[in-house]
Amino acid sequence: MSEAATITSLEQVVIRFSGDSGDGMQLTGSLFSNLSAIYGNEISTFPDYPAEIRAPQGTLSGVSGYQVHVGSKKVYTPGDLADVLIAMNPAALKVNKANIKPNAIVIADADTFDTNNLEKAGFKTDNPFEELNLKGIQLIMAPISSMVKDSLVDSEMDNKSILRSKNMFALGLLCWLFNTPIDRAMHLLENKFKKKPAILKANLKVLADGYNYGHNTHSSVSTYHVNPTVMPKGTYTDVKGNQATAWGLIAGAEKAGLPLFLGSYPITPATEILHELAARKDLGVKTFQAEDEIAGVCTAIGASFAGNLGATSTSGPGLALKSEAIGLAVMAELPLVVVNVQRGGPSTGLPTKTEQADLLQALYGRNGESPCIVLAASTPANCFDYAFMACKLSIEHMTPVILLTDGFLANGSSAWRLPSLDTYPAIKPPYVHAEMQATWKPYLRNEENLVRYWAIPGMKGFSHRVGGLEKDNCSGCISTNPDNHELMVKQRQAKVDNVAKVIPPVEVLGDPDADLLVVGWGGTFGHLYSAVNELNNQGQKVALAHFNYISPLPANTAEVLRRYKTITVCELNNGQFAGYLRSKVEGITLQQYNKIEGQPFTVNELTTYLKTLLEK
Repeated sequence: MSEAATITSLEQVVIRFSGDSGDGMQLTGSLFSNLSAIYGNEISTFPDYPAEIRAPQGTLSGVSGYQVHVGSKKVYTPGDLADVLIAMNPAALKVNKANIKPNAIVIADADTFDTNNLEKAGFKTDNPFEELNLKGIQLIMAPISSMVKDSLVDSEMDNKSILRSKNMFALGLLCWLFNTPIDRAMHLLENKFKKKPAILKANLKVLADGYNYGHNTHSSVSTYHVNPTVMPKGTYTDVKGNQATAWGLIAGAEKAGLPLFLGSYPITPATEILHELAARKDLGVKTFQAEDEIAGVCTAIGASFAGNLGATSTSGPGLALKSEAIGLAVMAELPLVVVNVQRGGPSTGLPTKTEQADLLQALYGRNGESPCIVLAASTPANCFDYAFMACKLSIEHMTPVILLTDGFLANGSSAWRLPSLDTYPAIKPPYVHAEMQATWKPYLRNEENLVRYWAIPGMKGFSHRVGGLEKDNCSGCISTNPDNHELMVKQRQAKVDNVAKVIPPVEVLGDPDADLLVVGWGGTFGHLYSAVNELNNQGQKVALAHFNYISPLPANTAEVLRRYKTITVCELNNGQFAGYLRSKVEGITLQQYNKIEGQPFTVNELTTYLKTLLEK
């Protein structure tokens, strides 16, 4: 009998799943993330996959990846470099050479490391590990493909279908490596494939075989264990940003007492919001998959006019197409929530990669003076909170709200405690009152915040028209009067500006006596906060001001920025937020750190850059 293996406790571990687009790495990574969340670990994930539906098998362009950071304490990013790499073929190994630590554990499918696949991946020798100079890794070469074939030889499945199960073998092997009970994984598979019993049976068998292979073949190898974190009591789930956004829209409509209507057109990486809401007919959600982006937003505006909460979801190219209709909602002063899941651009750009380059489009990308409220979520979980706030601000201020997320947040996930709606603020639509019936006109406004009163078509005594032509401030009739137009333009802008009175101030995190202030917005929060924390732990005086409310900016923005000697704005574009801040806060000098590679920041690159500023 072989000697029993030791179990090494870890505070955190980063695992990267990588293989062909058809190897099921996204599913495998998602399942392991769920298992970790169920156990009580903190998680942060990052799916990274090509835009092609199916690139040539075994090639570098076809590699799909999924990275998960599992911790016993709060984790804010999916991690920079992986401690463990699952490489299902040579191409996956080559693409991820720069993504793993020098002493990483590499689990590889030995059956795919043949001459043909090595040539497809561009290797010149039959030893890819030596060719890539991967000398310090701990290598587990397992004949995964052949063992899966042997495992399912009596299944009556064809060879292609059998090989689709090899990701479950890898998952079983990983469950062994991290002492994760496979009964939980089996439960997840039973829920996923309950309507496909043959596939379920095959996956369960292969999962168990992968687990047993690790246990029996490598019984003297050290395995690992990540202790659960101490969390407040509650119900937790692993939530992706797009899911959280969809649920936040549902919660906002519920809190306002309005039906939710989503009119959208499928577009990567926002389509999942439409999918999630289409499945929620049980909650009264109405969805419409339109023939194009313009039709999607126009149906949402029509729904709002009829008394619903109208929403639409899209990405950068779709936001451009929706711009005229968003201007209509500005002019008609109707609630409308526009979710823009940013991706690499311009044009079709990088559909599956992340970027923050739609900020100026959200702020100014419409004809005329067309102000909108603009928010930005900063974690997959708080996509729920900012979708809820987008609903609240849009309804209570009768104006469009653009919520910016991005591909990193939309497809990434984190552990999320299901909230109680009782803890969220009330949403009060500014309905007309019965006593207004004799004197009400469509653009009669609340004097305090300039919000027009909302009459729903069909309400007796409140017949009216709103539209895209300028209206008279008093009568609501079409007007081309110059003075009236200027008044209406200024009132619509003031209505948005007044939102600064009700949103929270920007908070400064990190060293309270810092000389260097790092400024970020949206989905870069986790990496920026981790970098600032790391430098604070090294005794460096650095702080972070991260913005979720973009238009209008929080009321204390100028006061905060003017306190610091050195300010650097870090964003995944060419400096859009930095330019916007310069236009809004006079007399400030801003440094910039910009990245436009379709990939999120890494903590290491940020700390390296910030140290150069601290040394000046």
